[in-house]
Amino acid sequence: MYMLKSPEYTEEKIHESLKLLYTDRKNEFHELSQVFLGKKKLDEMSNWKEFILNFCLDVADSFKTWTGQKPPSATSPQKALTILRQVGNDKTSMNQLTHVLNISYNLAMEFKEIYKRLK
Repeated sequence: MYMLKSPEYTEEKIHESLKLLYTDRKNEFHELSQVFLGKKKLDEMSNWKEFILNFCLDVADSFKTWTGQKPPSATSPQKALTILRQVGNDKTSMNQLTHVLNISYNLAMEFKEIYKRLK
């Protein structure tokens, strides 16, 4: 869990924030889990919520680079392409792809807000 392992997050607050977020955004988590994991892998993966949240945090972090809020890193192009390939799998329109990116970004922003308020 790359983004969740950064020093700005503590494990206890991550779990509490994730629990609160999941309570309100269960449908969004399940929609993203179907995009990335599918039914079979979802049943096999115990930490699927953390996996989904981590992806959402990656999208939010990449968005800062895409919009010029943060300078690109050496891996920014590869990270952007990886995100688009993961999201774009089996999509037939840009609207579908954008829908998944929007859900991901919104979940990440809500998680950060909940995390910040838990002090």
